[in-house]
Amino acid sequence: MRRGSFFAPVSSILTNLAPRFGMEAKLLEWRLRRHWSEIAGEQIASHTRPDQIRFKKLYLIVENSVWLQQLTFLKPTLLEKINQEAGSQLVSDIILRVGEISSEPQEAHGQDDEDPRLTDPSPESLAQAADHAAAVKDPDLRARLIVVMAQALSLRRPSSK
Repeated sequence: MRRGSFFAPVSSILTNLAPRFGMEAKLLEWRLRRHWSEIAGEQIASHTRPDQIRFKKLYLIVENSVWLQQLTFLKPTLLEKINQEAGSQLVSDIILRVGEISSEPQEAHGQDDEDPRLTDPSPESLAQAADHAAAVKDPDLRARLIVVMAQALSLRRPSSK
C-alpha cells in the first residue's frame, strides 16, 4: 500500500453506498436540517422544521394551524426547492404537522471534549485530508470530513520499519 492512500475519496464512497443502502433520504434529511433556512427561506424556516423523510414523504413540523394552512398552498414550490437540493425526486409529498419549533439550531453535542488530541490535527494531516475531501460539494460536510479525517490521520501511529 502506498503512503497517502489511507482514505478513499469520501464522495465516491457516499455516492456508491447511499443508493445501495437506502441512505439517500437520510442524507437529504441531514442537509434539510442543517440548511433549512436557506432552502425554505427565513420566513418559513422560522415557523417550521423538517422532521423526517419516510416513504418519499417529508414530515414537516409547523408552529401552528395558521402556518399549516399557509404551507398547504406553498407545498408545490417547497417540494421543488427540496428536490432541487436533493438533485433528484427523493420527496414526493410534504406532510404537515403542528408541533413545537425549537429556536436553537441542531448541532452535534460535545464532539471534541473527550480526547485533547482530537482538537489539534497536524498541518500535514489537514492537507492530506483536504486532498481526499476535495470532491465533496457540500462545504459544511467537506469541512467536517476534513477535520475528522485529519484527526484520524493524526492519531495513527507510525508503522515500525
